[in-house]
Amino acid sequence: MLSGKQKRFLRAEAHHLSPIYQVGKNGVSEAMCKDISDALEKRELLKVQVLQNCADTPKDVAGELAEGTKAEVVQVIGKVIVLYKQATEKENRQIKLP
Repeated sequence: MLSGKQKRFLRAEAHHLSPIYQVGKNGVSEAMCKDISDALEKRELLKVQVLQNCADTPKDVAGELAEGTKAEVVQVIGKVIVLYKQATEKENRQIKLP
């Protein structure tokens, strides 16, 4: 679990990022979770956009993605979700948490 200070730090780091994945009317799939998990291994921090035609709420989508990717939900603001997962390989680690 991330502390409040760590979440604040990650929110600041994610501010300039653009969403690289979108969740549409089909919702969260296993393949999407695998893709996002692979991206998290390389980037550690990313944004996901929930589209207008998605039947689920952004909070529900965030919960499904966190469970499917074993990542932490840093923030859900509007229809944008920020996810964080520390890279398992040391050479991929870019973010040093406070």
